[in-house]
Amino acid sequence: MAQKSDLEKSCPNGQAQTEEPISLSLERKSSQSNNKDVPSLFKSGRLHIVMCILFCELCERLTYYSIAGNLVLYCTSALDYSSEDAATISLVFSGTAYFVPLFGGWLADSFAGKYNTIYGSLLIYMIGAALLPVISIEFENFNSGLSLSDSAKQGYFMFALITIAIGTGGIKANVGPFGAQQLDDLGETAIQTFFNWFYWFINMGSTIAFSIGVYVQQEYGFALGYTIPAVSIFAAIIILAIGKAWYIVHPPEGSPLTTVSKVVITGASQCRHPHIDAPEMDSCIDRVKESYGGKFPDKTVEEVKSLGRIMPIFATIVLYWTVYFQMSTTYLLQGERMRLIYGNFSIPVASLSLFNSIVILILVPIVDRFVYPFFARCGMPLSKLQRIGIGMIFASISVVIAAGIEIARKNIMQEGGWMEQELAGEKFNASTLSVFAQIPQFTIIGASEVFTSITGLEFAYSQSPSYMQGVVMGLFLATTGLGSYVGSLLVAIVNSASRAQGAEWFPDEINDGYLEYYFFLLAGLMLINFGIFVIIAKKYKYVNQYSEDERRRPGGKGSRQGEKTPLLSESECL
Repeated sequence: MAQKSDLEKSCPNGQAQTEEPISLSLERKSSQSNNKDVPSLFKSGRLHIVMCILFCELCERLTYYSIAGNLVLYCTSALDYSSEDAATISLVFSGTAYFVPLFGGWLADSFAGKYNTIYGSLLIYMIGAALLPVISIEFENFNSGLSLSDSAKQGYFMFALITIAIGTGGIKANVGPFGAQQLDDLGETAIQTFFNWFYWFINMGSTIAFSIGVYVQQEYGFALGYTIPAVSIFAAIIILAIGKAWYIVHPPEGSPLTTVSKVVITGASQCRHPHIDAPEMDSCIDRVKESYGGKFPDKTVEEVKSLGRIMPIFATIVLYWTVYFQMSTTYLLQGERMRLIYGNFSIPVASLSLFNSIVILILVPIVDRFVYPFFARCGMPLSKLQRIGIGMIFASISVVIAAGIEIARKNIMQEGGWMEQELAGEKFNASTLSVFAQIPQFTIIGASEVFTSITGLEFAYSQSPSYMQGVVMGLFLATTGLGSYVGSLLVAIVNSASRAQGAEWFPDEINDGYLEYYFFLLAGLMLINFGIFVIIAKKYKYVNQYSEDERRRPGGKGSRQGEKTPLLSESECL
């Protein structure tokens, strides 16, 4: 997925949303006879409502990727940050954007409702998006008295990124579920159609950003380039408001995250006080059960305890996201120093993320329709954890290829194959090795998403109790943010350690460093992490599917009530 982290995740119960394509098999057994008289999305008379939401999402994704795509280049060329600091800023920004959805989903479910949360997040988003082109203007060209100091620009820039991360997080958590709610009574087919188009519009937004948006920034300056996302997010606000009179809006009914937090905090507070009457309890949290004199239903407490089975798997996925986010940091820094100029045309260095998107578009239908069914017919169906492990291996291969490209790139320069090229006003000594040599590392990381990211969402959804699905999906999304934070910490640790040895791996000018060592380190850590994952996966016991009766009764997996409607099709989108 293009950095997309994008893939963004649209999750049930409003807790979190990711962005990458996925059709979760929920194994629902509703009969076709119940839906045969239900009109399709296109014949339901609600197409105009859905289009408002879809175009709003397109504009928001165009805005996000237009800002995130060239963030490292902007930091180094316009704000005079070092390469290390620029990579760290990009990683922390992406990580924050993936943590905020937990809060955004809770806010919508508990107080504001989905529409109000989305609209309010867009307004906050607009503040940061409008500020970026302003601080990018070179005022000294018009009036020397109007110029901003570098420290002032950096301060406004950080404020802008914070508001953008808050805004995108609030939208990411709610826009997919809000769109599905408009079609809830039309059945699975209508909702699946919605998510197919939801994914298509997300990809269209990212495609525009990684082609036109980043090109304008690189060739015509960031003042004009950042005007595009500012206008786009303003358009999203207008488009969403147009459909306000038509939307089906459910009042907030409370978030499972609140209950989970209360159970954990109350249980933890009683760990110091032994329960003499119930020595058989295997956890402090058991003490809050009604059967032991607590105030929470036994079933609710058991569902909270079930998180302990899933979290070890989630922990091993964190490092996968650390590798994934190299697309927007080290891969971009590497690409800046490879041949980008052909004749009078300069290839946008951030546009290589398009190959990540393309491979996902190609592979998703292939693995869904052919690869997985083939293994099933051969009597060797790939389990969810096996698929996640395959993606981890692909991620390791991607950074190994990146290391090989880095070695080849520097060897060519040492043999005299170098050129000077200018990107966004900054000059780079670049290898004559074409930037298209990076295509394999981008496409393989995209292939890894099809297995690890998409299947990870499916695992999170299918292995969690119905009441906990939103929370678990939100926690899975948080692993993405944590992986980004781990990446920024790893950069700092590596640079500190290598600097002490007199051979800095990640200097400001990476031509003088050893970026290939950093890539090999990531590959090694990923393989160690994979080994730990295999040990945990072998011991994991899958949760049995819910019975038909439980699915159908209120509150079961088949129920649809208010703001807590589980989605029939999830999307991790670009």
